[in-house]
Amino acid sequence: MRRLIVSSFVSLDGVIEGPMGWASPFFDEQNQAHALQALSGVEFFLLGRVTYEMFSARWPDLKGPYMDRINGMKKLVASKTLKTVGWNATLLEGDVAQALAALKRQPGGDILKYGVSQLDKTLVSAGLVDEYHLSIVPTRVGHGKRAFDDVGSIDLDLVGTHSFDNGVVTLTYVPR
Repeated sequence: MRRLIVSSFVSLDGVIEGPMGWASPFFDEQNQAHALQALSGVEFFLLGRVTYEMFSARWPDLKGPYMDRINGMKKLVASKTLKTVGWNATLLEGDVAQALAALKRQPGGDILKYGVSQLDKTLVSAGLVDEYHLSIVPTRVGHGKRAFDDVGSIDLDLVGTHSFDNGVVTLTYVPR
């Protein structure tokens, strides 16, 4: 069975919006190597429409071991408004929770989703998320969407930590 893992950068003040601006300086060689290793068991990259549009416009042009792995992965896009997708992606139509539950029951690699977004409300309410990897970035952003704003109440158990030399700490949680 596949697992669904949600991974997100989170600032000290809980912001997740716009991480390419404030988290990028902390995504150094050590963090990139760790992120690449974390992709070793991942088969699918899950994105909502907003994240898909943002990433697909920029990421295909980025190069390096980490970006090459992301760009080559199969992508699943959850959207009610998009009609077509590119960037090695398949559009999830109809009941996204049902489609992901069926995919999770199949053998194969994990499903990874970056960012905590509106899609997470659907994922959490259907009990589909198996792990959260929250990378706490030692910076204050001051404004923007905060982690789990769209999700509502959620209880998690801490099951792992990983510290980086630049002060980033990745916390691994599982739903209770």
